[in-house]
Amino acid sequence: MNGCTVFAEELRRYYEVWQETNSVYEEWAKAHGISLNCLLMLVSIDEGGEGCTQKKISSQWMIPKQTVNMLLKDLENKHFVELFPLPQDKRTKQIRFTPEGKAYADAVLSELRKAELFVIEKMGLERIRILNENMALFASLFSEAGGDDA
Repeated sequence: MNGCTVFAEELRRYYEVWQETNSVYEEWAKAHGISLNCLLMLVSIDEGGEGCTQKKISSQWMIPKQTVNMLLKDLENKHFVELFPLPQDKRTKQIRFTPEGKAYADAVLSELRKAELFVIEKMGLERIRILNENMALFASLFSEAGGDDA
C-alpha cells in the first residue's frame, strides 16, 4: 500500500468518525425530544452569557440564520427565551432564558454533560486531551492549507 492510499484511507476514516459523532449527537437529541440544532442552541444560550445573539449561534455551530431564527421563535413561543436589545446595538437582540427556559435547558444539558463526562471518564483524561489537541491541529493545518475562506 503506497503512502497516498494510506492517507486516503485515513481521510476516509476521519470522515466516517466525524459523521458518526454527528449522528450520535443527533440521535441523543432526538431521544430527548429535540433536534440537534435546538440542542446546540441551548448550549450556546446557556454558555453565551450576556452576549448570546442569533448571529453568534449561527457562526458558532454553522447553522443557517433562518434555522436559528425559526428555532428561536419556537423557544420564544414556549416561553423559554426572551430577546433584549444590546445596549451598543439596539438592532441586535441578546437571547436569555426565562426561568422556565433555564429549568428546561438545565434538565436537558445536565443529561448531555452526564453522558459526555461518562465518555471522557471511560476514555481517560489523557486520551481526550490528545483528541482535542489533534482536532485543533487538524483544523489549524486545514485552514493553513486554504480550507478556510476567512
